[in-house]
Formats: sequence, structure tokens, C-alpha cells
Amino acid sequence: MIALNVNGKRVEVDAEADTPLLWVLRDYLDMTGTKFGCGMALCGACTVHIDGQPTRSCVTPASAVAGKSITTIEAIGATRAGKAVQDAWVAENVPQCGYCQSGQVMSAAALLASKKNPGDADIDSAMSGNICRCATYPRIRAAIKRAARGLA
Repeated sequence: MIALNVNGKRVEVDAEADTPLLWVLRDYLDMTGTKFGCGMALCGACTVHIDGQPTRSCVTPASAVAGKSITTIEAIGATRAGKAVQDAWVAENVPQCGYCQSGQVMSAAALLASKKNPGDADIDSAMSGNICRCATYPRIRAAIKRAARGLA
């Protein structure tokens, strides 16, 4: 059994220690907001927060995050930065197909939780590795800037 703290709740899962956190979330806890993209931490679709830091869950063994705070897309809206990002995503009409968006939102929320007024270089750095096959990058950037203004 692996004891985890997911979205503020303690849960236990009967999974192998090396099971990727992504599959624990999706298959054991029925939390399907976090997406499988590449399985190699290259696309960002599986991004969650571990102790507030954006982390690729597809390559993170569940046992490595026991005792740490895990936040998923299902709960990011309960944070000030997460709510601002989600509202800005809607206002800027960011999603097209939507598949990558949970990872995009998680990375953007982590950026704004640590840097209240990011510039373009900050946004580029924080969002690098989050791939959007629909190429909504201009809308993502606009939404992050809108969210930052909302947090100011």
C-alpha cells in the first residue's frame, strides 16, 4: 500500500512502488483530468503539482511522492492562482481540442503562484515542454497575462 496526499486528502492505493503517479491517479483513483500524452515527460499533458512544483506524473513513481502534497487539475481551482488561470483560460478561449489543457493550466498556475507578473521570457520558460498540437500558444500567453493582471 502506498499512502498519498492527493488534493488535500489522504488516500491509500494498492499499487506497485514503481507505478507511475499518472496511472495511480487515473486507474486507481479515477481522476482522469490528468492526461497521458507521451509517457516520457516530454509533452506536459500529465503535469501535476508536487509540493507546489509542476511535475510530470508519467515518469514519477507513486512511491517517490508518498508524504508529499499532490495537486491535480481537479483541485487547482481551489488555489488563488489556479482559479485565476482557469478563469483566464475561459475568457481567452484557450482550448481547441483541449487534450493538453490540464497540463498547460497546471504549469501556468505554478508560474503565477511563484511569480505574480511574469514577462514573456518567464512564460516561455515555465511553459516550455507543454506541447499544444493545436498551437494555441498565443492564447495561452494571453491567458497567463490576463490571470496575472487578475492576481495583481
